[in-house]
Amino acid sequence: MTTPEIDPITLAVLAGRMEQIADEMDATLFRAAFNPIIAEAHDASHGLYHAETGDTLVQGKSGLPIFVGVMAFAVKAVIEKAARDGDLAEGDVYIFNDAHIGGTHLSDMRLVRPFFRDGKLVCYLASVGHWHDVGGAVPGNYNPAAMEVFQEAFVLPPVKLVRAGVLQQDIVDILLRNTRLPASAQGDLNGQLSALDLGAKRLDALLNDYGTDTVQAALTALTDRAETLMRAEIAALPDGRWKAEDFLDNDGIDPEALPIRVALEVTGDRLTLDFTGTAGAVKGPVNIALPTAIATAYVAIKHIFPNLPANAGVMRPITVTVPEGSLLAAEFPAPTGGYTETILRMIDVIFSAAAQAAPERVVANAYGTINALSIAGTRANGARWVMFSFYGGGHGGSLESDGLNHGNAPISTATIPPAEILEAAYPVMFRQWALRPDSAGAGAQRGGLGAVYEIELLEEEAEAFLFGERGRFAPQGVAGGGAAALNVFAHETDAGWQTPALASKAVGMKLRRGQRVRLETPGGGGYGPAAARAPERVARDVALGYLSPEVATETYGPAWQELPV
Repeated sequence: MTTPEIDPITLAVLAGRMEQIADEMDATLFRAAFNPIIAEAHDASHGLYHAETGDTLVQGKSGLPIFVGVMAFAVKAVIEKAARDGDLAEGDVYIFNDAHIGGTHLSDMRLVRPFFRDGKLVCYLASVGHWHDVGGAVPGNYNPAAMEVFQEAFVLPPVKLVRAGVLQQDIVDILLRNTRLPASAQGDLNGQLSALDLGAKRLDALLNDYGTDTVQAALTALTDRAETLMRAEIAALPDGRWKAEDFLDNDGIDPEALPIRVALEVTGDRLTLDFTGTAGAVKGPVNIALPTAIATAYVAIKHIFPNLPANAGVMRPITVTVPEGSLLAAEFPAPTGGYTETILRMIDVIFSAAAQAAPERVVANAYGTINALSIAGTRANGARWVMFSFYGGGHGGSLESDGLNHGNAPISTATIPPAEILEAAYPVMFRQWALRPDSAGAGAQRGGLGAVYEIELLEEEAEAFLFGERGRFAPQGVAGGGAAALNVFAHETDAGWQTPALASKAVGMKLRRGQRVRLETPGGGGYGPAAARAPERVARDVALGYLSPEVATETYGPAWQELPV
């Protein structure tokens, strides 16, 4: 059968229809999920994937960008299992969280569903969402002291949750027995299943309108088009090789800093990212699996070339070299729970290298840590509670503007759960939620400001756990811009305020009623030399409280003082 020709208008219409399917799947889960990490922060994603390769075809715009590349590996794992078992059927749904197979970490539960039309496999639908708690030693699963995955959460390989349309209740029972919050897990699971059901219905309607052959031809054309666009973008860059390095504070076990290095090379219409020289795999949970490293490279590329579509064709002209045995290609059962911190540093070094080739295309380093903070305990009525959330900071300055104040990490389009939502759900009170003065990197375009969060416990007792970064190595500027402030964490004890020995990571911090934890998050790095910043803009920052007069004068000189504030 010959592949039908797709005219540009039809291709654009089909692209929009398929993106809408993924967007509706996102919205369905966000509305149905029980836990605020999905419902409020949107730590989830949905998409359509190639029937044979598992490559990303379409992804929803509201989900996390890191899942674009990672979920392709998850779908490939299901394709391989189905081929081994020989029992793929219409109505099947697979579920798993194994990070070494599907990327990211064990909190991300993946559901993969084959989509059939007239008995023929057309594509796969997939859903991934960050469940509130999936067992392990630490409530919320960000365990900075973990030395193997079994100390982070329970590990589920790809298994059939739904077999030919019939829910396997024994699998559900296993899932709900391995969480501190079974009602939350049940709600999230039902939301993901509903999202997949909706996606299948919308795909059926699309195929009714256009036919299977036309839609599949459009998917092929969109992937080829993405490759062509990517090659054109790369070809517009100068040929050359540029290097950058940065560091993780430590692995949560040993205090040594961990280098992450990259060499970015452009040759014609091809680009190579070579991470040779990066630290080897470590005891603690800042390791990531190879699928996560490849997906992170994709996220960075999408930031540098923002107009490209979200599908696998973008990566065809790009080679990502990750050394075996490095912390970017860790083998099972190495812990991977803190993958977010490592991939943020990967993005930072890619940006820093790209800034040497084309500074107009990149921004300075963002704050570089999600500061995964969990506080957990038992209410007076005996009910368990786990407040897990992540926290914002400043984004880097760019050629066009100052960095964003108090944004979320550049690995995601997630939102920071509002204080009102967290206070309503958990026995805590936010005593402070504010911008952090003097935290931005200086520059012609300064970085954005970090934030200050101070949280008071309202129950009798609880434990707190922190998994962060940038406590020892500040976010860097580009094109002559300055570094931002370091991450600072402290918790209150009977003996006063204390800070973690490992700067950004701590476990088992005991809290009593009225005691507080305090996060002061980094700002973003600056873009361009501070001497090039207009005095009027410095004066405005002082007037707004973004800069103290002392730091303004020390950083930018006294010229701003001659202007009205």
